Amino acid sequence: MAWPLATAVFFTTWWIALFAVLPLTRRREDEERPEDWPQGADPGAPSRPRLMLAAIWTTVIAAAVVAAADAYLAWAA
Repeated sequence: MAWPLATAVFFTTWWIALFAVLPLTRRREDEERPEDWPQGADPGAPSRPRLMLAAIWTTVIAAAVVAAADAYLAWAA
């Protein structure tokens, strides 16, 4: 697979995987009482979103998908 195509597939896959991974990495501290939340905070908002962990998992998933697609295209040709 040519590198411009591989780059486009990687970034497209990265964004799709990000939205799949985000719900898996969020945490809400159950010990927090609603009166301890900041004024105007959404009760469903995570107190620790762990975005770096989500980005790492997203990158791993996207790299695996691109590698699998490249291996398939090399095998099929």
